[in-house]
Amino acid sequence: MTAPVLISEEKIDQNLNQAFGEATSWFVDAMLAEIPITESVGIPWVVVVLILGATYFTIYFRFINIRSFFTAIQVVRGKYDTLENQEQKESEESSSRVISKAKDEADVNGEVSHFQALTTAVSATVGLGNIAGVAIALSIGGAGATLWMVIIGILGMSSKFVECTLGVKYREVDGTGKVFGGPMYYLSKGLGEKGYTQIGKVLSVLFAIMCIGGSFGGGNMFQVNQAFKLFNHVIVSENAMIHGQGWIFGLIMAILVGVVIIGGIKKIASVTDKVVPFMVLTYIVSVLVVLVLYSSAIPAACQAIWNGAFHPEGVLGGFVGVLVQGFRRGAFSNEAGVGSASIAHSAVKTRFPASEGLVALLEPFIDTVVVCTMTALVLIITGQISTGVEINNEQGVLLTAAALESGVSWFPYLLTIAVLLFAFSSMISWSYYGYQAWSYLFGRGKRTEYVYKFIFCCFTVIGAAATLDAVTDFSDAMIFAMMVPNMVGLFLLSSKVKEELKRYQKNIAAMIK
Repeated sequence: MTAPVLISEEKIDQNLNQAFGEATSWFVDAMLAEIPITESVGIPWVVVVLILGATYFTIYFRFINIRSFFTAIQVVRGKYDTLENQEQKESEESSSRVISKAKDEADVNGEVSHFQALTTAVSATVGLGNIAGVAIALSIGGAGATLWMVIIGILGMSSKFVECTLGVKYREVDGTGKVFGGPMYYLSKGLGEKGYTQIGKVLSVLFAIMCIGGSFGGGNMFQVNQAFKLFNHVIVSENAMIHGQGWIFGLIMAILVGVVIIGGIKKIASVTDKVVPFMVLTYIVSVLVVLVLYSSAIPAACQAIWNGAFHPEGVLGGFVGVLVQGFRRGAFSNEAGVGSASIAHSAVKTRFPASEGLVALLEPFIDTVVVCTMTALVLIITGQISTGVEINNEQGVLLTAAALESGVSWFPYLLTIAVLLFAFSSMISWSYYGYQAWSYLFGRGKRTEYVYKFIFCCFTVIGAAATLDAVTDFSDAMIFAMMVPNMVGLFLLSSKVKEELKRYQKNIAAMIK
């Protein structure tokens, strides 16, 4: 019997790269256009906007990323949950009113808890950017890049607070209790309230289109492709039946993803609230073991980070390496300012939008300040980084695997498991983001829902089977492009966020009394 003829990965790459490359190069060039820093180094203009926006929100909200950090932890722990079920008398600028029990119940509508919303959003942000992106950053800028990475993560906490507060404030709940929210809704409804109705509609449609593209590319194809490469390298590199057959891996992942996403946000959240703590702890424990084994080298590593942060190589590495490479290849790492996370947070059960905004500001801390910093320390103390040698994502993952292997020989297997979970969790979360945008454009019926989810799973198979450099560049540009309409909305609606923050703080103060 003749064996089936399979199209080679090289042929798939050639055909798809040519088709996508020619059709989208202008868009990619526009979104990834760089502001020159030196003759040879530049920063994409969209990244500059993200940094400036995060700095503005940090100042405007009086460093809420720092002063409300422990309050955010208490919200996740459920300390203020009793506020959700109490009748509260509220004062507003123009009038005062008493919220009825019926109003409370309407506002409390949601599908997931604060913790589940957080893990769903974290599952989309903690991923390959924390592993490969950090290695790339250090290879460009040396140890000093780590400090800039931490600073950017702390600033991003403020952006995340703003967008996720708006996501809850302007969400919609249908007759079945299903929540629809995110930038599509606060751009159209929020800007409409301020008299910018047409602008809001245009921006919401643009965001939805870009979000769908980002979900298929950076949130799906790139994740499964990089997971397969590490899986293939560490576990099955000698198995001729599996080696090189990415479509098999993609098909298995597509089936697993499909089983979860068919159930909607409740099913996704029920998976992520178990997977995310496990995968993060698995990775962190592995890293901590290596740090303990090399504990004598940690003071020197910290000194190298501090000294290198103000060296030109450190500055360029922090901004270009982490922001451009880490954020691009890891779906913007913590996605602060992009708007995607607000889609997950909008499904939370609460009647205080600011409560979820506070929960959301923990994401960049977990993603960038904790996970990325630990990765950087391991890479530095194990001597895996050669400054000035530019590397790609696959090499970045393998460098982190080598760093862990230097501590314990079988740790690369743990890293492989973590990366598979990172990829899987990112994919199911991004499928929800993409579907929310899809439903905004094409309606909320079951048929449109299943059409999107079927297409998403098909892209999973394609992503594992090919390199698709042009598709990856295009999806990166899509995610960058999501930032443009979103940041416009965040600036114009920041006063609404301040009102919600004051309202929530007032209720907390009353509860404590």
